[in-house]
Amino acid sequence: MKKSLVLAMAMALGVTASAYAANPFSDVPAGHWAYESVAKLAEAGVVQGYGVGEFAGDRLITRYEMAQIVAKAMAKGANVEKLAAEFADELNTMGVRVAKLEKKADNVKIAGQIRAHYRSEDVGGTQSWLRTRLIINGRINDDWSYIGRLENVQRFKNENNAKFAKAGNEGEDTTSFNWAYLSGKLGGAKIDAGRQYIKIHGGSVFDCHADGIKVAYGKDVKVTGIVAKAGLGADNWTSKESEDRLYVLDVSGKLGNMDAYATYYKGDASFTDTLNGKAVKDHEIFVLGLQPQFGDVKATLEYIHGKKLVNGFDSNGYTIGLAYKGAKAPVPGSWGVYANYFDQPASTTIEPSIDGWTSMPMGTKHAGGYKQYDGFKGIELGANYTIAKNIVAAVKYYDLEVRDDVPASVGKKGEEKTLWTEVHFFF
Repeated sequence: MKKSLVLAMAMALGVTASAYAANPFSDVPAGHWAYESVAKLAEAGVVQGYGVGEFAGDRLITRYEMAQIVAKAMAKGANVEKLAAEFADELNTMGVRVAKLEKKADNVKIAGQIRAHYRSEDVGGTQSWLRTRLIINGRINDDWSYIGRLENVQRFKNENNAKFAKAGNEGEDTTSFNWAYLSGKLGGAKIDAGRQYIKIHGGSVFDCHADGIKVAYGKDVKVTGIVAKAGLGADNWTSKESEDRLYVLDVSGKLGNMDAYATYYKGDASFTDTLNGKAVKDHEIFVLGLQPQFGDVKATLEYIHGKKLVNGFDSNGYTIGLAYKGAKAPVPGSWGVYANYFDQPASTTIEPSIDGWTSMPMGTKHAGGYKQYDGFKGIELGANYTIAKNIVAAVKYYDLEVRDDVPASVGKKGEEKTLWTEVHFFF
């Protein structure tokens, strides 16, 4: 590329001599007459060079290649009218095709997250794994998008403990496409339809993938309805994935400095109470919640009432939470701490958002079948910190025990302390 052409293109894009401190091409060293200009063109995506990190400024380029550079510069707002006139035939030939290609590239965006885990449990032993997620967002029009998520999990260590009924799956590598849904607006309502992630408020009742439709309407007072069936990862709330359904109705809004909500859940999965041989169906749960905010401090207060699953067991539970600030991935040095207390009998959970366990977790399949003797109560303490831009470290500690009384025929009430650590990388 001739000296006058490089300078003209860079000037058209508004380059200044002190604007750039680094150049991506090894054959354009500091002190070269084109150093700042080429750096500007590269950062703007106007030139890409050849080979591995080489600009190849002495290489002759075709008129078609030059027309591509001019088209990219025009897309960036550069005033290159003379160059556009010179390459008018080539631009007219390729213009429509290039414009469509650039528009499609803008329509599809990919974001990702890598999370490294380590978990240690009193009874269950230790586990470590690496999870990678790629999130695809394809814009259909101004109101609708397609959202998909590809997930890979590599398990490095998983101690097998018969008492915890956990299979050793070290070295396992699994990949799933666990999001695939349409999201958009219709008649003032927000609609998400397909395989998606469903978590209402803090997730004390349900936090899982599911196949279904979610409709939300309103701003100051929002009403959300969900109808779904079991999706990937639905371990506890389903007995037959093709039949079980989840229904949710939530109303939320503001009361002064507080978020307030009321939620109704109905799950039609069935389990067997092996004490009396009767089937347990129609899991129904009501939640009332308040989340007052005082500066950087946010509290959560929830009362949870569930339909009794087993005669004689409690049907009332609650959660209390307190959080201060919170790590923000783009802001190095940002941090947060939190504490939660849970008191939830089995009748108040379906697939709760909790990373600690008791030694007899919800839905554990014992020799006699599924037994709803559990639920859980105890504490969660956590902290998070952004150690560098888009790198967040977090740690949480659980001290939980089985909430409901365990019959002597089953064994001792389970207790478990869990230490969970993770590092997130966002891109």
